[in-house]
Amino acid sequence: MSMSGRTITPTPSTSIIDILDRVLDKGLVIAGDISISLANVELLTIRIRLLVCSVDKAEQIGLNWWRYDRRLVEPAAGGASVGEGASEIRRLESRIADLERTLRAAAPKKTV
Repeated sequence: MSMSGRTITPTPSTSIIDILDRVLDKGLVIAGDISISLANVELLTIRIRLLVCSVDKAEQIGLNWWRYDRRLVEPAAGGASVGEGASEIRRLESRIADLERTLRAAAPKKTV
């Protein structure tokens, strides 16, 4: 197609995968503040900060909280595994039940 001697070439389209790859590689920060005031008296302020990036990028900028979250990290070598933790809970529950039975048996009987 030609308009006054120039040709129009279509621009290459960017796919959602390319955009997502770029966002995760570079990072994306969204920040905002919501403030509620009444008669020029600030009642409430909400500060919103959102960071979207890859794990590699987060570690580069010093964000690595997931490495130390006990719910996300596997137990260290020598520590209790999930199966051992469950058996420990069952053992403690059994001991609590035994102690409750002992207390009930030792409690003075009520007479009416």
